[in-house]
Amino acid sequence: MIKPLPADKPLIISMLTRSFDGNGSVNYIVRQDDKREQRIRALMEYSVAMCEIFGEVWLSDDRKACALVLYPDRQRASFRTFLLDLRLMFRAIGVGGVKKVKARKAKVAAIRPKEKMAYLWFIGVDPQHQHAGHGSRMLQEVLRHSADLPVYLETSMPKNLPWYQRFGFEIYDELDLGYTLYFLRRQ
Repeated sequence: MIKPLPADKPLIISMLTRSFDGNGSVNYIVRQDDKREQRIRALMEYSVAMCEIFGEVWLSDDRKACALVLYPDRQRASFRTFLLDLRLMFRAIGVGGVKKVKARKAKVAAIRPKEKMAYLWFIGVDPQHQHAGHGSRMLQEVLRHSADLPVYLETSMPKNLPWYQRFGFEIYDELDLGYTLYFLRRQ
């Protein structure tokens, strides 16, 4: 696992965009129209930028997997984050979706513990290389790097639950948003 170079950013954004194309939670957030893929890309650009400020962006040594880890206790509002939020609204969510996304964020915040944590926001594998162990190796590296903190995440993909559970994650809550959002933690 390596810290990506600035030149790796387009690779990471592309990998995450393709990996999360069918994800219920991502598609709940982004406006659903003929620009949906561009909107998912904008969400991933936003997520990478936020993790560059308040967390870490990781890339596998072979550049086939990546992870975005956020440290919520480090998050602070600033002019830069305001601009990132504004850009996300116009490029991904749409003005009409802001209320829905804010309500979702509040519901998630009410469930997620306020303790110091490593929040695994996104982990993705190049779709051409999925089911070959790249994601497992990336997750093991993230867990090793975050060994002194509990690791939290959410997923809307029930098929991913057994995979996370193999790495010691447990479901601690669920939220119905028209799809089920599962809350997982690893102490």
